[in-house]
Amino acid sequence: MTDSKMTINGQSVQYVGFWSRLGASVIDSIIIILLTYPILYFIYGAQYFDSDVSSQGWTDFIVSYLLPVVAVILFWVYKSATPGKMAVSAKIVDENTGNKPSTQQFIIRYLGYYVSILALGLGFFWIAWDEKKQGWHDKMASTVVIVDNKSR
Repeated sequence: MTDSKMTINGQSVQYVGFWSRLGASVIDSIIIILLTYPILYFIYGAQYFDSDVSSQGWTDFIVSYLLPVVAVILFWVYKSATPGKMAVSAKIVDENTGNKPSTQQFIIRYLGYYVSILALGLGFFWIAWDEKKQGWHDKMASTVVIVDNKSR
């Protein structure tokens, strides 16, 4: 479950393990909540948070679902990391070249989150056991998460 070192395209890299990636995910989730909840409160009021309805209209869908998707993918495209990954000095790279993944890989990776969570989150837990510390979403997109030595 610890970080492991390997070589990608002749470069020595250190894969980021389960616990660091979980910490990054928690940071990202907190940031998303801090951004979306005030917007939802402003639009719908306090009763929004007491409702059992999963979506209260297009504005709710945009703020709760679409905005986070767009934000995460844009961070990946421009920074190869979300704020959480940056906080733990991690970045996403192409599994084979060690270079920045393509936008298509990032989109596949995001869609892979849903696949990873479907089987009781097993696709995310897979990070703990995998040699390259890849979750199913990483395997689908041919990406790995490595320590970003530039941010250290």
